[in-house]
Amino acid sequence: MVTTVITHMEQSMNLRALAPLVSCVAFAAPLAAQAAPTFVNPPGLSAPGGYTHAVVVPPGTRLVVISGQVALDSAGKIVGAGNMTAQATQVFENLKLALAGVGATFKDVVKLNTYLTNMGQSQAFRTVRDKYVNPAAPPASTLVEVRRLFRDEFVIEVEAMVALPDK
Repeated sequence: MVTTVITHMEQSMNLRALAPLVSCVAFAAPLAAQAAPTFVNPPGLSAPGGYTHAVVVPPGTRLVVISGQVALDSAGKIVGAGNMTAQATQVFENLKLALAGVGATFKDVVKLNTYLTNMGQSQAFRTVRDKYVNPAAPPASTLVEVRRLFRDEFVIEVEAMVALPDK
């Protein structure tokens, strides 16, 4: 009798159509329990150097976008014109201030977009970056060479995406 009632309910309510939704909810439940982003390097992809291939931001997280930072000090003067190491250091110090302004630190960064005017200076950039980000779980990243930034003296610009728990 119970089986007949359940079968009748399935037919009348089309419960089988809900199976994909139930599967999604079952999958999402463990993600909702995550307190922090998960840094993932899937098998089959090359071993990344200084970045992560994918970052899973869990539900209940605010995504904050930090505008591209350049090597300007607090007075608006350029730091290290033409010098990648000096500019990268100032850029990451500016990012640190921007992150603090939204209640974040570099451990909360899930994505970096970096623009260099000379890819030949990428190692100098990486050396500075690695002093700020967690090399064990670095953010997903994009590194692009551009012909020019908004002023000729700038050799680097970096923008960031941050994942913060909802308050």
